[in-house]
Amino acid sequence: MKPEPRITVIGSINMDLVVRCDSLPREGETVMANSVSEICGGKGANQAVAAARAGGSVTMIGRVGDDAFAERLVGNLAAHGVICNRIPTTKNCASGMAVVAVNRLGQNSIMVVPGANARVTTADILAARDVIAASNILLLQLEIPLDTVLAAIRIARDAQVRVILDPAPAVHLWPEELLQVDLLCPNESEAATLSGATVGNLEDAAHAAGLLHERGARNVALTLGEHGTMFCNGRDTTLIEPFSVSTVDTTAAGDAFAGALAVCWSETNDLRQAVRFANAAGALAASRLGAQPSMPTRTDILALL
Repeated sequence: MKPEPRITVIGSINMDLVVRCDSLPREGETVMANSVSEICGGKGANQAVAAARAGGSVTMIGRVGDDAFAERLVGNLAAHGVICNRIPTTKNCASGMAVVAVNRLGQNSIMVVPGANARVTTADILAARDVIAASNILLLQLEIPLDTVLAAIRIARDAQVRVILDPAPAVHLWPEELLQVDLLCPNESEAATLSGATVGNLEDAAHAAGLLHERGARNVALTLGEHGTMFCNGRDTTLIEPFSVSTVDTTAAGDAFAGALAVCWSETNDLRQAVRFANAAGALAASRLGAQPSMPTRTDILALL
């Protein structure tokens, strides 16, 4: 029996306050909401849970505060099988929080308060060098400081560990070195921000993916929601078809995609197959409410495939 893929995730750990409403408020508008829930989230933590539920042996590197949410956040990760011995408590600091508004169509609007996530330092990364070097894949996002992300990329590169970067939230001014990864997996808006190109249709998506490859990403998987994923490896650009589901909440679909992709790529060494596996995971997550609670199991994913 093959050993479980070793995935290290470095990123944010948040408590999500999920507010369900009929329509998202416009600027200056007040709307009445239908419900509110406290759900463990954060892109890093979401992707760690997604990878663990997809079959990986996952270590999470990040920080929580010294507030009432901290124990719940770490305990929830551990309950999903994530290794949590690299998550220190940050004194005199709140844990990260996100306020997520979800409308009746499953579309969302999110505000994030970084809290302890902003205190994840290069020293934390250097202290975890051995964990990163022993991984099959390092999975990163941008809800922690950029210097910290770059330090992790450099350690992984030196150790010949593959790096997947989910460039969220995307920013206009950022070091080009961030694109020097084995796989970049932006969504449409992130790809537009990073490439400077409009992404309004499949042709635009193929063009943007090619631009990002030219700027340094070895491979690009541009997620297009219900339209699938535009995959570019420099030799060709291909649309990998989606799976049809009834959308309930898209909040964590991209995180489910990234976590599942890391596991399948580790196992098969076939990136196209991994993207298809990840498409199934993302579709299943979008058909359920919440972030980490929506992450599909390996059995769920294989059944949809």
